Amino acid sequence: MQRLFSMRLGAALAAALAAALMASCGGSSGTLPNTSPDTNIAPKTELLADWPTVTSSIQKDANMEARIADIVTGMTLKEKVGQMVQAEIKDITPEQVKQYYIGSVLNGGGTWPQKNKQATAADWVKLADDYWAASMAADSKNKIPVMWGTDAVHGHNNVYGATLFPHNIGLGAANNPDLIKRIGEATATQVAATGIDWSFGPTVAVARDDRWGRTYESYSEDPQIVSKYADAMVKGLQGDFTRTTTPTVIATAKHFLGDGGTDQGDDQGINKSSESDMINIHGPGYYAALGAGVQTVMASFSSWTNTSLGTTVGKMLTDVLKTKMGLMVLSLGTGTVTPN
Repeated sequence: MQRLFSMRLGAALAAALAAALMASCGGSSGTLPNTSPDTNIAPKTELLADWPTVTSSIQKDANMEARIADIVTGMTLKEKVGQMVQAEIKDITPEQVKQYYIGSVLNGGGTWPQKNKQATAADWVKLADDYWAASMAADSKNKIPVMWGTDAVHGHNNVYGATLFPHNIGLGAANNPDLIKRIGEATATQVAATGIDWSFGPTVAVARDDRWGRTYESYSEDPQIVSKYADAMVKGLQGDFTRTTTPTVIATAKHFLGDGGTDQGDDQGINKSSESDMINIHGPGYYAALGAGVQTVMASFSSWTNTSLGTTVGKMLTDVLKTKMGLMVLSLGTGTVTPN
């Protein structure tokens, strides 16, 4: 288990390094203040006129930033490409992680070590150890520990015998952000116990059409509830990255942006909302997650277009998420979010 403790320390560096490779940049616009989750959902707020700049509660570390810059400068092109690749565990071996300088691996829903649905916690740790050892044995100048991300979306639900919690739609009905924070803490403990340091949650989609087949992944159709829950879950999963006795993992806000508002509920379809609705309905969960210090944002397969309302915006990942909102963390892509 010694590898697990060193992995915890290296995870933040690895995520920050990947973010540097993604060339995230600062933002403009008015700053949205950070707020802590209350036991009661906050009342409606005034509508925002533009995408806000969000200040993360996780402060930059000047020494780490300098170290990252030094590492990136010394990397070869192959190493940079490898660090930006995330491979499914069913498709990549530890030896290939070493060979191609892979930055991260993942297991989606229905993927387990050795394809064994009843794999034990020890089996998960063994595979995590093997990937980690391979990444540290690469012939690169600087050894960068591989990260492992998992779809722990309602507890560590891929692991046989782990604690499962209600899906997001049920948790939203509880109207209790404090409960969500405690669920995040419990999930982080079990994820870390299997050697994994990255959770692909919370989902902060705002479901607006019950025909959407993934409505159960949304906390609520109310962006204020989603915002409070996003703040609470990120803090539950990540803590504040200080050394404590409670294990923490990296959190992910997903799926950017507007996947819960697609036309007629078509999964991976087109969101026809106006820019104002995208900012004020589908955006608040991301503002809260980024303010809470979320370290990753996952892009959506859905797209956004509304020519009838004159929506003309630049690329969502670059112009909005990175430039206006000020994303300074790792962006994880599952598809395009560029308006048509």
